[in-house]
Amino acid sequence: MAVFGGRRREDNPALPPGQHLTESFPVLSAGPTPSMDTADWEFFIHTETGKTHRWNWGQFLALPSADITVDIHCVTSWSKLGTSWRGVSLDTLFAEVETGFDFVMAHSYGGYTTNLPLEEILDGKAWIAYEYEGAELDPEHGGPARLLVPHLYFWKSAKWVRGLTMQREDNPGFWEEYGYNLHGDPWREERYS
Repeated sequence: MAVFGGRRREDNPALPPGQHLTESFPVLSAGPTPSMDTADWEFFIHTETGKTHRWNWGQFLALPSADITVDIHCVTSWSKLGTSWRGVSLDTLFAEVETGFDFVMAHSYGGYTTNLPLEEILDGKAWIAYEYEGAELDPEHGGPARLLVPHLYFWKSAKWVRGLTMQREDNPGFWEEYGYNLHGDPWREERYS
């Protein structure tokens, strides 16, 4: 009998197709880990009008934050269930942002980029996370702050995030230029183009 719809997964309904469970938190990066002092850290949202909204570390930590428990799924096939984070919702950061564009490019310290539809990071779907499992986010996992978009493959949760630039089109980021899927839904196995 032929089976369609992707590769088999472990017998766990919380796992997307082609994924396996891990208890560890593998470290995968496209380059070296940047050294970032929170005194120099800044997060921005740049709109098509040329307006840039900015938060330094103190301003960012003063924003309302949330505790988040989510499953994360890496394109390399590992999944970690029930991870705990603390961060600021993108809804909070976009509260005063006016834009007519439907896409963003996330930019990281160190030069990494990844593209996202705006609808995938609003309405309680994404955060700028600064704690993991009750402690400051380690640099190798993206500290002091990383994007957290848990419903997409983890390469979309850019480490060392420094800002978002609004885009009219869904232009590809770093891994997307090398053939990764523009969207990255693990439940649809959107790994590669």
